[in-house]
Amino acid sequence: MQTIGLIGGMSWESTAVYYRRLNEQVRDRLGGLHSADILMRSVDFDAIVSLQKLGHWDEASRILAEIARGLERGGAGCVLICTNTMHKLADDVQQAVSIPVLHIADVTAAAIKAESLQRPLLLATRYTMEQDFYVARLRERFGLDPVIPDADDRTVIHDIIFDELCQGIVREESRKLYLDIIGRGKAEGADGVILGCTEICLLVGPEHIDLPVFDSTMLHADAAIEFSMVKPAPHPRAA
Repeated sequence: MQTIGLIGGMSWESTAVYYRRLNEQVRDRLGGLHSADILMRSVDFDAIVSLQKLGHWDEASRILAEIARGLERGGAGCVLICTNTMHKLADDVQQAVSIPVLHIADVTAAAIKAESLQRPLLLATRYTMEQDFYVARLRERFGLDPVIPDADDRTVIHDIIFDELCQGIVREESRKLYLDIIGRGKAEGADGVILGCTEICLLVGPEHIDLPVFDSTMLHADAAIEFSMVKPAPHPRAA
């Protein structure tokens, strides 16, 4: 098993979900007392959020790239950025290391394509829903036509993520707001739902939604397990 490198803490609530999922998957596959070989650096999320709000993405990129280099030096065979939003910087992080950075949008899109779906509703932070780094990747690399909530709904989704879920608060009223937004997306032709922020799985899941659900957190963690359990091949940048 190769070591899985995690850039976590954004927020730690969802990083804990990653950690549990990775270890559960290894135990299920190998049995007994087996667990995942993980190397993790968990950041102070408040500092990262401050950089997001100020638009200081270059500084955030420098921080994540340095962490990724540290994970590689520590023996990681791949890197996961344990947040959808910070995949805005995924290309920069990939340039900083010779091991692969497993992109959360790619593994999510692949799961959607495998179900022959086309118009997933994207629930995520405002950055992820409104900027090109995620939506354009779904369109251009995978031919998907994501449904994006309207401005008012984007505000509701974003605020619940940061004001509640990232702080470990799960409210039934917020779940209802999300389900109402999903209902409006379905009426606009959405044929699935992307839980495109790693905390959203704390609030809603397949048991709440009458459309196919693509939980980016679980899909990302599972992709890391698939990667870690196969014989390593040279990474293109290492060739």
